Amino acid sequence: MSASNAISSSRKGPDAARPRNAGSSFSTDRFSLDGPSIVLDPRVHAWRKDIADVALAGQLFAPHYAQPLIRDCGLLPTPVRSEPSDTADAVSELLPGEKFAVLDLTAGWAWGYSLLDHRVGYVEAIELADPLVPTHIVVEPTAPIQTCGDPLSPPLATLPMGSRLHGEVHGAMLHIEAGCVPTSYLRPIDEHEDDPAAVAQRLLGAPYRQGGRTVHGIDCSGLVQLALQLCGVDVPRDASLQRVLGEAIADDAPLHRGDLLFCEEHVGLMVDDQMAIQVSLESKKVAVEPFRCAKPEGSIEGLERRRLSV
Repeated sequence: MSASNAISSSRKGPDAARPRNAGSSFSTDRFSLDGPSIVLDPRVHAWRKDIADVALAGQLFAPHYAQPLIRDCGLLPTPVRSEPSDTADAVSELLPGEKFAVLDLTAGWAWGYSLLDHRVGYVEAIELADPLVPTHIVVEPTAPIQTCGDPLSPPLATLPMGSRLHGEVHGAMLHIEAGCVPTSYLRPIDEHEDDPAAVAQRLLGAPYRQGGRTVHGIDCSGLVQLALQLCGVDVPRDASLQRVLGEAIADDAPLHRGDLLFCEEHVGLMVDDQMAIQVSLESKKVAVEPFRCAKPEGSIEGLERRRLSV
């Protein structure tokens, strides 16, 4: 079934129903495909043969249009998969407290997109919870959830960097529904870091995992995305989409800390004028080393350099 009301557009002729706006109930006003022409990318535009995001109603014909139902990722990171199957490729990972726009629910799988970067995919519906307004974000590789009455007790669980939490501060602890988290691991949600390379360096040694975004497994674009997000920069999920960030740097210009280097589907973040932090193609973990492309011979042909103002 669809996650919320869907509009049928199966009537003959150019007219069909459309929503009054994305945040209101559906109306019976007629519409035609007269919106601006856009190139649809299945990674960030949510449509299938049977259903599409209502936001695409002016650009794409679909049997049904669904208005998103917003949910939060629960306390466990959950993979965003290319298909509704545990064996399907992970294209990203939702972190605790991140929001997911559900367009369809079928056989225990929610199809939709992350509100943070609009990455489309499937997540297990059981991992989603009622949405909350986040007050804090985890800025260390992991943060413990402890028993509120005994801060020296073993952690009940841990939260990865980037987790968004809703709670109230009492002394040195943030009280959340599941327990207490020391505020030394957190920042208020509206306070941002100013050095993405320093953020990325906290994840040194994290192993490579396709689609991953945590210290327990991360890919190259996930590392760059997470480091920049903690600095308040909105970042696409995939390396090829991240190439639009910042301004191009001339090939003969010196590199600075925080510059981005791209080659093929690989991306790294400079820590100085010589070395980059990246998911190493050799060691398969986050490392500081000379930037290398994904080609076996380590060629840097087609290297692209970008600079952001953070």
